[in-house]
Amino acid sequence: MGRETVIGLVGKPSSGKSTTLNSLTDANAKVGAFPFTTIDPNKATGYLEVDCACSRVGQSHLCKPNYGYCRDGKRGVPIMLLDVAGLVPNAHLGRGLGNKFLGDLTEADCLIHIVDVSGTTDAEGKATRGYDPLQDIEWLQDEIFRWILGNLMEKWPSIVRRHIATKSTTAETLQAQLGGYSANSRIIYRTLDLIPHIAPLNEWDNDMIETVIKTFMQVKFPTVLSLNKMDHPDSDKNVSKIILKYPNSKIVLTSAITEVFLRKLANQNYIKYDSGTEFIDTIDDLGPDSGLKPLDEKVRNRIENIRDLVLYRFGSTGVIDLLKKAVELLDLVPVYPVKNIHNYTGGNGSNVFRDCLLVKRGSSVVSVGKKILGDVTIVSIEGLGGMKIGEEDTIDIGKNDVLSFKVISSH
Repeated sequence: MGRETVIGLVGKPSSGKSTTLNSLTDANAKVGAFPFTTIDPNKATGYLEVDCACSRVGQSHLCKPNYGYCRDGKRGVPIMLLDVAGLVPNAHLGRGLGNKFLGDLTEADCLIHIVDVSGTTDAEGKATRGYDPLQDIEWLQDEIFRWILGNLMEKWPSIVRRHIATKSTTAETLQAQLGGYSANSRIIYRTLDLIPHIAPLNEWDNDMIETVIKTFMQVKFPTVLSLNKMDHPDSDKNVSKIILKYPNSKIVLTSAITEVFLRKLANQNYIKYDSGTEFIDTIDDLGPDSGLKPLDEKVRNRIENIRDLVLYRFGSTGVIDLLKKAVELLDLVPVYPVKNIHNYTGGNGSNVFRDCLLVKRGSSVVSVGKKILGDVTIVSIEGLGGMKIGEEDTIDIGKNDVLSFKVISSH
């Protein structure tokens, strides 16, 4: 199946990173087995919610995914999350778990930076008031930058000598130096394309090297900012400041602790809660026939506060949007391979759309086939309605995203 997409969660202590991770990994129901063969201690399976193809063809009642879940046409697609620990100032100097932290980062295709937007924790995560969370965002970017810059400048003269001696292209030399950060040639070419009128590598001064690294970081580590604890009274002014400073960033306002609390109540049958929305129903709303348990005064008051301060004000706890924004940054779309294009099954049984994977928008249909099936000869490809699809046709949401491959095994 090729390498999985990995989304890294970063954040200083007490920012709400663990709570956010819990809210992304708890699918709030029994789900299918995990598609990932090995899960390290710092890896977890999150669930990206998408509109499932089953609702398009009126088959939601038959949709039972092999992995993840589907509820009323909302599908939870498993995605690998990496819990990046050891985030403290001067990590690039090896402080704390610095080297491990920065090494782990390289595995991520995209970062979700959990920022305590209330300003009630300092740079080390200790309790305070009035801390400026802008510093956390700038500091994370600076740590990664200084780490890469330090590694490169240490051997820059010999890099240039080798570059000239081997008559390498700029892309080839950069690939050799930045490949250790899990950077493929596509990332290197995209980095160079974003820098207008770039001089030959052997003419780069310090300013140009820094520009290249900063551009490389944008391509290699696209980042969603999760402004957590959004319901704290001090958060509003900090949110405004961050949005002003980073107008082009993907920013999501979140209250991870609220999401975890509501899911816990829903699991215990005190409330009906539709995650990602503003709707909570209690026995007071739905009556005793709802089967919900009665609430004590303390919990009832807390739910009222959550409705007023979080859900009605912001529309949701924001957590569901984090993976959506990350996948938007990576430009991934869901694809549904089926054996039988006419009834959407996996070949046996009546359950539909058993599989779903995320691929880059604009990928050719044949490249998706190879990713799923490996080394086989693809004879023909069909889409919805049995329509023939060309190998080089491309994929988008709602376009060539339900596929059936006819193959001849090469064995």
